[in-house]
Amino acid sequence: MPHQPTHEPASESEAAREFADRHIGPGPAERARMLAAVGFASTAELMAAAVPRGIQIRPDAGAPSALPEPVGESEALAELRRLAERNQVLTSMIGLGYYDTVTPPVIQRNILENPAWYTAYTPYQPEISQGRLEALLNFQTMVADLTGLPVAGASLLDEATAAAEAMTLARRAAKGRGATFVVDSDVFPQTLAVLRTRAEPLGIDIVVADLTEGLPEVPDGETFGVLLQYPAASGAVRDPSAVIQAAHECGALAVVAADLLALTVLRAPGALGADIAVGSTQRFGVPMGFGGPHAGYMSVRTGLQRQLPGRLVGVSVDAAGRPAYRLALQTREQHIRREKATSNICTAQVLLAVMAGMYAVHHGPHGLRAIAERVHGHAVRLAAGLRGLGLEVPHDAFFDTLRARVPGQAGAVVDRARELGVNLLRADDDTVGISCDEVTTDEHVDLVLRAFGGSGARSDEAPAGGALPEGLRRGVDYLAHPVFHSHRSETALLRYLRRLADKDLALDRTMIPLGSCTMKLNATAEMAAVTWPEFARLHPFAPLDQAEGMVRLIRDLEGWLAEVTGYDAVSLQPNAGSQGELAGLLAIRAYHRSRGDRDRDVCLIPSSAHGTNAASAVMAGLRVRVVACDEDGNVDLDNLRAAIAAHRDELAAIMVTYPSTHGVYEDTITEVCALVHEAGGQVYVDGANLNALLGWAKPGEFGADVSHLNLHKTFCIPHGGGGPGVGPVAVRAHLAGFLPNHPAQPEAGPHTGVGPVSAAPFGSAGILPISWAYVRMMGERGLRAATETAVLSANYVARRLAPHYPVLYTGSGGLVAHECIIDVRALAKRTGVSNEDVAKRLIDYGFHAPTMSFPVAGTLMVEPTESEDLAELDRFVDAMIAIRAEIERVADGGYDRGDNPLKNAPHTAEALTADDWKHAYTRAEAGYPVPELRANKYWVPVGRIDQAYGDRNLVCSCPPPEAFEE
Repeated sequence: MPHQPTHEPASESEAAREFADRHIGPGPAERARMLAAVGFASTAELMAAAVPRGIQIRPDAGAPSALPEPVGESEALAELRRLAERNQVLTSMIGLGYYDTVTPPVIQRNILENPAWYTAYTPYQPEISQGRLEALLNFQTMVADLTGLPVAGASLLDEATAAAEAMTLARRAAKGRGATFVVDSDVFPQTLAVLRTRAEPLGIDIVVADLTEGLPEVPDGETFGVLLQYPAASGAVRDPSAVIQAAHECGALAVVAADLLALTVLRAPGALGADIAVGSTQRFGVPMGFGGPHAGYMSVRTGLQRQLPGRLVGVSVDAAGRPAYRLALQTREQHIRREKATSNICTAQVLLAVMAGMYAVHHGPHGLRAIAERVHGHAVRLAAGLRGLGLEVPHDAFFDTLRARVPGQAGAVVDRARELGVNLLRADDDTVGISCDEVTTDEHVDLVLRAFGGSGARSDEAPAGGALPEGLRRGVDYLAHPVFHSHRSETALLRYLRRLADKDLALDRTMIPLGSCTMKLNATAEMAAVTWPEFARLHPFAPLDQAEGMVRLIRDLEGWLAEVTGYDAVSLQPNAGSQGELAGLLAIRAYHRSRGDRDRDVCLIPSSAHGTNAASAVMAGLRVRVVACDEDGNVDLDNLRAAIAAHRDELAAIMVTYPSTHGVYEDTITEVCALVHEAGGQVYVDGANLNALLGWAKPGEFGADVSHLNLHKTFCIPHGGGGPGVGPVAVRAHLAGFLPNHPAQPEAGPHTGVGPVSAAPFGSAGILPISWAYVRMMGERGLRAATETAVLSANYVARRLAPHYPVLYTGSGGLVAHECIIDVRALAKRTGVSNEDVAKRLIDYGFHAPTMSFPVAGTLMVEPTESEDLAELDRFVDAMIAIRAEIERVADGGYDRGDNPLKNAPHTAEALTADDWKHAYTRAEAGYPVPELRANKYWVPVGRIDQAYGDRNLVCSCPPPEAFEE
């Protein structure tokens, strides 16, 4: 029985209402029970009481909505199919870091299209994340082996931003050096552009030089780092060791941006002396997707591991002393170090890293090398054919990419190739670039030669010897671990992927009640178009007339997001929320500078803010000043006024999250905006909690100037175990000219923009069909109903839990927004049972824990989302109440304070079936604390993990199988 939206139009199709009903968990009868529990007659009445009246929008106010009327799943997919048909997928030989690849079907079906993988959350609870952590360890091992550097992270956002992170890492590591970073002129142009965007606010001087002539003349002691591309953007393969040695002699660190497929046949950067290697793993089975998402990588030499940005998977031990995986070192360091954080990266590209790692598992070292040799063979044959036509191919040593000199004719050659169905790179008026990849065939080589004026006569034999320098050739000295040799058959790999997935708790099994992270339904219909080749096989630098459908989809989504947020312009380029923050703050900085206000560099940030806020402000060249919150969790207005008075002439912005990170609608938000504006500052509203506003309030109308949005939260892009994400930035008109742009695509942003913040012009465009489909099928009324249900669910959970656990912060009328903070600090003080104990015990009940100790240490933040039905909400609440009773048994002496089900949680099946059960409580109490679990029980694969042990004994590549033996 479909539920009734707040405002049901006659024109809304039955199919559209059915989709909204399937997305929103509670039906009409369930909502009525929940409303009765919280004391309201309707969700509209609840929202009217919770949301400050001054920021509410009326559904009938103003002009008609820019959002179209919603449609059902079949209609939306038909529209997406029509958009896809407007794209032209030519054979791409553009290169520049993006290559066509073959996703093994077993990986596509069982990872990319499998909700057990794509609906998982970042593995902050490692006991229930052992499968994806093992997969990430495979990825790290693959990167470390191929780059020849011992420590690799669990992925970064893309190659260009990885290079920027390496630049700032080098600056931190080369303490006391100057501010010059030398970049080889033969790097990918998008990498150089992102480096410039990131360097300028930090006072880093980028010096671009032809490093074939050695390091440029720079004042002694000024250079802290050097970046080389290997192979170069032009395709040339040069030995970088002399430049690396020169960099070391002047005290600088050497960064090598390396192609992983090339490293299966070329000597590793680590073997050549590099300190840091960065790059992309896209061509390891991950579609181009018009630019992303793809897993960037970074690996470092020994001594730099504690400087790594982002995520690092390590090996520790569990309570039984068995090896177990977990995130190591700097996990969410922004929430600890804040403005002193070394990076604003708080996520990774886990789903894509898992795919790339499994591509290596699937092919093994010899399979990867065979692919590389085949790619190289096509490039060698192509070079011979071009030279046979009398054309100059300037580089004798290359891997997969060539340059051909055709004075004054480059445009004509590229046009002829396009007519033949092949996209080439017009490097300049006189030079054409051609890149071979995994899907290149002899027929493609013939077509390219025809475009250059050849006859197209077939010659399948490549000249003997290849085109790799003798001193740089590499044997198969990588991927020796058994995992890369044990799954040659599809049966074996299928079962391996299933075993890993079965170890984890994802949204396909259970509610994930994480506050601040909005783990809602990712509908199958929303996901369907992601793998369609018309979207997946587009090169990000292909001519836009070949991507008409994708561009239309992008423009639709930009307009819809502007409509629902009240802003005037949107950029979809930022490929994570952290990058959206940076882009928004760079826009504010550029706006002030355009007005001559170069001294406005202070950013006010409430103490309750997301930790990435402060880190992003520092990266944007701003000075952070913290504003206190009062005892109710709201921004302290007196403290804000004092901060504004102290920095009136220097005030650039304030960053606030709304609703607040404390889970309440602050009544004073419009006053906060007015105070900052009166002092000449701009207001940045962090859009992490937009799921509590859609349809009821618009930040761009209640006083904000800029927000980043999280498509992986509010707009249904799945978290994928810690990525991918998209973090669009939305601005009011006066900031629109300062949005990100891109050197490869003028249509990606204004010519007055701040530069690119990601490698691709439109960021992770390959997953935008997900959010497009969500908005298209929900429509304005569906989005509004989703917000209402999310807030109802949170208040229902808070009301039911309040007699058992204090709810730390509430707003008007004792209401919360879409999440609530449960305070267990008094219980911990009285009984010794901590919020971590509660989180681990929830695993025994079959739940992922809420967010621990953020934004308040010792608490749990719960966000139920609109997608969970009443039965699941009650199951979670009942589990929390049962755990509260267990805590009380500890308090009254019924359980030993040190040996009880909470302190020993989670309990493995192995522990419960051991002959020597030594605990005072029963095995049934440990494993089946409520009867329902006997019919449907998740068994955690490891016991509680010793985090400190893993940091003291850092192991971040695959351990030998013997480590898991008795």
